[in-house]
Order: sequence, then C-alpha cells, then structure tokens
Amino acid sequence: MMQLRTLIFTSVMLPWILSSAAKGEYMEARKPRNVTSSIFQDYTVQDIDPDQAAPEAHEMPTCLLCVCLIGSVYCEEVSPEMSAIPALPKETGYLYARFNKITKIRNKDFADMATLRRIDLTGNLITEIDDGAFSKLPNLEELTLADNRLTKLPMLPVNLVSFNANFNQLKTQGVKATAFKKLTRLAYLYLGNNKLTAVPQLPESLQAVHLHNNKISTITDETFCKGNTSHYIRTNMDEVRLEGNPVTLSNHPNSFICLQSLPIGWDG
Repeated sequence: MMQLRTLIFTSVMLPWILSSAAKGEYMEARKPRNVTSSIFQDYTVQDIDPDQAAPEAHEMPTCLLCVCLIGSVYCEEVSPEMSAIPALPKETGYLYARFNKITKIRNKDFADMATLRRIDLTGNLITEIDDGAFSKLPNLEELTLADNRLTKLPMLPVNLVSFNANFNQLKTQGVKATAFKKLTRLAYLYLGNNKLTAVPQLPESLQAVHLHNNKISTITDETFCKGNTSHYIRTNMDEVRLEGNPVTLSNHPNSFICLQSLPIGWDG
C-alpha cells in the first residue's frame, strides 16, 4: 500500500513541482533589468560623484566650450576658465578668445591654421608668446593682444593690416627696432599705454600709430621723416598720438615736417 502511494505522489506531484520551478525561473527572467546597468554598463549611477569637480576647459571639445559658427570661433569669458588656446577647427578664419585667463601662446597653438585672418585675445593674462607662434599664418590680417601682460613681442606675420597691443608692459628692449618695418601692409599700429622709451621703425604703409602713455623722451628727424630731404611726404599717415610721454614736441620742429598733420602730444 505504501509503495502505491509513493508511486501516485511521484507521478502526480513531481511534474507540478518541476513546472512551478520552471515558471518561477521564467518570471524572474521577465523582470526588468537594471536600466543603468544595461544601457551604461561601464558608467553606472554608483560611479557618479555629485561632488566631483567640473571638467577643465582643456578637457572639453572646443565647439562645446565655445560657440562655433561657419569659419568663426567665439570663446569669450568661458566657464570653466580657459587658460590656453583651444584646438581649433581646421576651417577657422576668425578667433575671438577675449576675457579669459590665457597665459601663454605656444608654437603649436596655431600650427597648420593657414585660414586664420583675425585673432582677438584682448583681456587675458598673456605674459609669453613663442617667437614662431604666428609665423605660419600667411593670411592673418588683424591681431589684437590688448590688455595683457606682455613685455616683448614675437615675430609678426608679414601680411598684418592691424596690430593692437595697447595696455601691456612692452619695453623697448622687448620690441625689435625692425619688428614692424617689414610689414608692408600694416596700416594701424596701436602701442599705447606701455613702457616704450623709443619709437620703433615705422613702415610706409601706416595710416595711424598710437604711442600715447609710454616713456618716450626723445625723437629724431628720422623717427617719422627722412631728415636728409625736405621733399619727402608721408602721404598715408593721418594720425600720430604721442600724448602722455615725457617728450616736448616743440623741441623737434623738423621731426614732423613730412607729416600732413601734427602729432597729438605735449607742445610746451
């Protein structure tokens, strides 16, 4: 009799038990998986630290950090703070990186960027520029380095039309006498509010030169004109600013004879 009961139990109950177990495994498999684990297998919620510092500017793609429009890159007052020139798209023609904390311009920053026509780095903390930083920019026409901390200038591109280094700490020993002489297209030269003690050689193409608020104490007949001839006229130059320098213009009457208008400066 006991053997009969065992046989009935085995034939009836065992299939039910196995079926229930299989159903349980199936339902477990149907449960939703952890979405974080399945989609972001290598970057789960547990990996995110809410107190982790934001990425540095140099770690972010340039066109996420800045505004990139066709041929132009605008990186003005970037947050997180930008302390170096970012990697630029190859087709960049105009770079505006004003009011950041850039401290140095390196040779590699503008390497292979022949399309650049304008660079504006106003209001940074630039103290140093590698001498070849701009040498591979044949199409650069406008370079603005105003309101930085430069004491000397690097070699400048030969096709510059406008150069602005107002409000720096430029000294005569940091600016080669011929730094601008070979720039045959240069029309606008702004060197106001620096520490220059002499006027550098000026190209014939200049229309305006600003040298106000420096330490220039003397000029010669060769500074603006050619002292050996009274027939020479600087036909292009319209504006010369020398105010705020310790030079008395009235002591140099022959120094401006070639100019079409007298410089702005101290006469008495």
